[in-house]
Amino acid sequence: MSGLGRIERWRQRLLQPLNRSVRTRFMALALLPLVVGFPVLLLLLVGWGGAAFQELLVFKVRSDLAVASTYFERVQSEVGRSIEALATSEALADAQRNPREASLDTLLQARAKNLGLDYLLLLDKHQRVLASSLAGARGVLYPQGNVVNSALSGHNRVVLDVFSPAQLSKLSPSLQTRSRIVPLPTTGARTVAVQEGKSGLMLHAAAAVPGQQLALVGGVLLNRNIDFIDRIQHLVYPPDSLPIRSRGAATLFLGDVRIATTVVFPRGGRAIGTRVSREVAEQVLDHGQSWLNRAMVVGDWYVSGYQPLRDSGGQRVGMLYVGFLEQPFVLAKWMALAVLFVLFAITMAAAAWVSWRFARSVIDPVERLRQTMSAVAAGQLEARVGQLSQNDELAMLAGHFDDLVARIQSQNQAMMRWANELDDKVAERTRELATANRTLLTAQQQLFKSEKLAAIGQLAAGTAHEINNPVAVIQGNLELMQELLGETAAPVEPEIRLMREQVQRIQLIVAKLLQYARPSEYSCYLQQVAPQDVFQDSLLLVGYQMNRGNIAVIKDWQATAPLLVNRFELQQILINLILNAIQALPEGGVLSLATRDGAGKDGRAGVLLSVADNGKGIAPDDMARLFDPFFTRKADGTGLGLWVCQSLAEHCGGVIEVANRAEGGAVFEVWLPCEPELALPVPAVI
Repeated sequence: MSGLGRIERWRQRLLQPLNRSVRTRFMALALLPLVVGFPVLLLLLVGWGGAAFQELLVFKVRSDLAVASTYFERVQSEVGRSIEALATSEALADAQRNPREASLDTLLQARAKNLGLDYLLLLDKHQRVLASSLAGARGVLYPQGNVVNSALSGHNRVVLDVFSPAQLSKLSPSLQTRSRIVPLPTTGARTVAVQEGKSGLMLHAAAAVPGQQLALVGGVLLNRNIDFIDRIQHLVYPPDSLPIRSRGAATLFLGDVRIATTVVFPRGGRAIGTRVSREVAEQVLDHGQSWLNRAMVVGDWYVSGYQPLRDSGGQRVGMLYVGFLEQPFVLAKWMALAVLFVLFAITMAAAAWVSWRFARSVIDPVERLRQTMSAVAAGQLEARVGQLSQNDELAMLAGHFDDLVARIQSQNQAMMRWANELDDKVAERTRELATANRTLLTAQQQLFKSEKLAAIGQLAAGTAHEINNPVAVIQGNLELMQELLGETAAPVEPEIRLMREQVQRIQLIVAKLLQYARPSEYSCYLQQVAPQDVFQDSLLLVGYQMNRGNIAVIKDWQATAPLLVNRFELQQILINLILNAIQALPEGGVLSLATRDGAGKDGRAGVLLSVADNGKGIAPDDMARLFDPFFTRKADGTGLGLWVCQSLAEHCGGVIEVANRAEGGAVFEVWLPCEPELALPVPAVI
């Protein structure tokens, strides 16, 4: 298709709604300039105004960052000048001439306090401390020698350096303690794990002592230096410099961790230890570029400015940040846009009203005719246009239309009578076929179920008969053995009792098989049991298989309500599920057993028992057939275990459900109802 053909096709699609109605054409003629022009103008205003507004915010934060950076550099210069002035002062020279060593320490302590320094040290040419404002620092080698070597060679410097915990400890344990910052989990930060921050960001300077191979070194630890960061904030964002509900913030970073900040948590307290967002860290720390944009700061969006801080070797070790809360500015922008939107809407509404009043004289007759046509199309053949107020072409068209509808109505009534008779006959035949089909389907299902249960009943009866004979021999020999051994059987009495219990359990299982074969001849004895006790008994019986499989068991007993069930039937269900879970863990694993109270789908009170493993899970294709009799994926399996479990659970009014776990493995959940009345006790089995 040529380009002109495509254009023509699109033009027809656009004009198709207008071609459907004269009323639509009049409305489009009156309102299209307003409807199209207003949104376009509003979008242009929002787009251009939003971009310009964002540029203003970025320009402001760039200026704020420049002020903060200038102040930071001025503080560095003042520290350098102060140390240089003290190094060349007569007071230092007098203290050196004083034979008492304590006079130098006293001078350095007083000057460090006056200058706001954390320490002042007098070093020899080997950078060993001769005098110090810190207790216990004499004789220690200064940790960062670059600034000292530069001062001794005649170039006084003021630099930032990162002091390790060991270096801080040599100077003063209190500095090491103050520098310790625990990084906190922060939304949007890098995913790499950050250990506890023990290093310190130190602003230090050195100046040579004239005429001697000595250097005076002073430093300020920026970790937790609240006064320093508060001064930056007050300088950049003095009171009333920001809109109401906005607030400014300043921060010093060591790496991507805040070590001194005015940012606070919503619950209060400074956000020391939180981390910068991943995007900012990559741009500023990794690439060395400033960040001037909006950024997430401890849960709030700030218009932010970041610039890297470099150490004496030129490496990027931290960041300086200033910014202000974005939300009040955004709110002000949208309020202004909302006012403009309201003004535009009022203007458009007034113009639309005028255009509408002008077009009503033509639109009303056309609309009346359209409504009548729609009613006729909907089957209301009695609808008519009626007499119009004007006597023009539209009135003539309405009269012809009414005559045509009257003729169609007469013909349609006759056709409707014939159609109704035919519909009644078709509906009657359809109902007969549907009833016959449902009857056939129900008969087929019942026949299939009866054949399947008959086959299972024959198998169960034969199996029970074959098992009863050896079980009777085992039980008779056990009694004979105990009678012949007499008191000498006391050491193995627990084993003999366990064997009797298992023989009884086999007899109960055989009885259940016979119950499946002849359910009308057997009844179920119920008793009130605690589900966790039955779980414990089941674990005891499968202990050998679990020990062989190196399987750990996690128990979570939360159920408080007892169950009114046959204890051995419930034990049979749990043992089957536990053995299946063990077989799903051939190389060992974790078996999770749990009980909890829970209502059924019908609202009845009950208990939920779950058996879960962390194996490979169940194939999706096998999930639908899992409880079918004789279905198994095991080479030596019969395929009756889960079917028997489901039958026992349904016999007690419960249900078994299975699902694969998201973390791996499968979980079987057995829900059984609780009954308020007590059951009759189970008679003793002899």
